[in-house]
Amino acid sequence: MEQTHYPGYDSTSVRVNQRLMQRVFSWMFAGLSMTAIISIALYMNPKVPVFLMSSPGVFWGIVIAELVVVIGLSALLNRLSPFMATLAFFLYAALNGVTFTLILAQFDLYLIGTAFLIAAGMFGLFALIGYTTKINLTKIGSIAIMFAIGLILASLVNIFLIHSSLMDLIISYALVLIFCIVTAYDIQSIKRMGENAYDEDTASKLAIFGALMLYLDFIIIFKNLLAILSSDD
Repeated sequence: MEQTHYPGYDSTSVRVNQRLMQRVFSWMFAGLSMTAIISIALYMNPKVPVFLMSSPGVFWGIVIAELVVVIGLSALLNRLSPFMATLAFFLYAALNGVTFTLILAQFDLYLIGTAFLIAAGMFGLFALIGYTTKINLTKIGSIAIMFAIGLILASLVNIFLIHSSLMDLIISYALVLIFCIVTAYDIQSIKRMGENAYDEDTASKLAIFGALMLYLDFIIIFKNLLAILSSDD
């Protein structure tokens, strides 16, 4: 079969494209490692979890800062240099490490480890599906993302207004399922984005953006699995 050629698409572009997925997972692992290291380091100081729990303004300020970084990186990716995109990604991972301190303080380490292993298995399975399937996941992925936004908004309403543990549990189950689907969709999207990786700078920024997408998918699956497992205690 004759290979489709794009403007500027040469042997260098092919090599860059082949390495993209490997770089995405490398950056994702680096981001998760930073989050884990920061959260463990802060947890070792008992004053930090107490401060975060007694200062909801600070906690939600960090959460808002995370959202700003994610939205900013997504919207300005084409304008940012690879260095600034990398910096934004690790800033988000660091901020998430601060909020994860409360997870270490609130849950048993065995429970956290169990949730992490299950999340890793589910994430890996759906990542493999997304990478190998010949089915176009664009439509189902778009629907899943819309459902995810609705569920996250419902979760916020429940946190601040309803305070229903049953509703929280139902939302957690739904979010795990939805973000497994989103993971497969994101993997396929990253593969397609690789078609535009005609140069090293573009490939670097796409790798960072792809890592952020998958990082978010994994974290949401993990957090909600932790909520589900802890509900059985």
